[in-house]
Amino acid sequence: MSGPLTGIRIIEMAGIGPGPFAGMLLADMGADVIRIDRAAGAATPSDISARGKRSIALDLKKPEAIDLALTLIAGADALFEGFRPGVMEKLGLGPEICLERNPKLVYGRMTGWGQEGPLSHSAGHDINYIAVTGALAAIGRKAGGPVPPLNLVGDYGGGSLYLIMGLLAALLEARTSGKGQVVDAAITDGVISLMAPTQAYMAGGTWSLEREDNWLDGGSHFYDTYQCADGKYISIGAIEPQFYALLAEKLELDLGQGGYSHLFEKDQWPLLKQRIADKVKTKTRDQWCGIMEGTDVCFAPVLDANEAVLYPHNQARKNYVEIDGVTQSAPAPRFSRTPSSIQRGPCAAGADADSILAEAGLGRGDIESYKQAGAIRYE
Repeated sequence: MSGPLTGIRIIEMAGIGPGPFAGMLLADMGADVIRIDRAAGAATPSDISARGKRSIALDLKKPEAIDLALTLIAGADALFEGFRPGVMEKLGLGPEICLERNPKLVYGRMTGWGQEGPLSHSAGHDINYIAVTGALAAIGRKAGGPVPPLNLVGDYGGGSLYLIMGLLAALLEARTSGKGQVVDAAITDGVISLMAPTQAYMAGGTWSLEREDNWLDGGSHFYDTYQCADGKYISIGAIEPQFYALLAEKLELDLGQGGYSHLFEKDQWPLLKQRIADKVKTKTRDQWCGIMEGTDVCFAPVLDANEAVLYPHNQARKNYVEIDGVTQSAPAPRFSRTPSSIQRGPCAAGADADSILAEAGLGRGDIESYKQAGAIRYE
């Protein structure tokens, strides 16, 4: 094992979406992530979020399985789950019971709406969570309506990353206090937090609620994507005056050198955007790369997922790795002294039951008795 979280043991209650992704990142950073699955199953190499973890499959309808889960929780530093509020309590694995068993436990709860509130028990997905935060309404073209930004903003930005931040902060605090606590990580809360800079622009009077009417939402001519002669796209982000001047030079266009004044001269944006669009369409994406790439224009080609793997900068940084024939992201961020690494590819659900239980102090006879009771599931 390697990584800054080596020596930290985390229980992941198997689920979907932001929970497994959070577990993957924690495992990449060296944490021993033990996934409690509800059923055994074959390994799926394409299930990238399952990499680096170990698995035990338990029939949580049986009291013997709950006893085993509590035994594992007693030896863990943290646990996280992504069920609707109340599900863990019904299983007999709620925070009160787990913290009684392990007072230092950090108990993470990953939901869309949070543990309380009018919508807390309602079903939802990323698109719904970001819809009520103001984020979705701000993304898209003026004429086309809001555009879902994949499920990056809600599930993974406001969800997984805020869950991890909360878990790690609580783990640090537990080292000094000796006490665990519950981390309520709601996707809506996280996305609203991510909207803080936009809220600041609004408070300062520099942000409109109308889509494609602002300097960072595709409304301005200096921060947008443009289609090239070959149908591919490039991105421009020439916000600062010196970068804007360089953009005009590289495009061989008179865009006016007003610098920051252009941020607020919205009446000029459509004309200048059309002039840039017309110019960009005279060359292919590769030709524009030859002219602008590596300069201070703040330029980059718009790549699809396959092209991104082959992009020279990404290759130089070794941002992708291949495991079991599946190309996937390398661990991030990077640590100078305790580098992260992918410990293993996705394992079969339940594959590590015997070794996990042995580490927890159970003898062969104990493990066999739990097998006979049907508490442990094997494929």
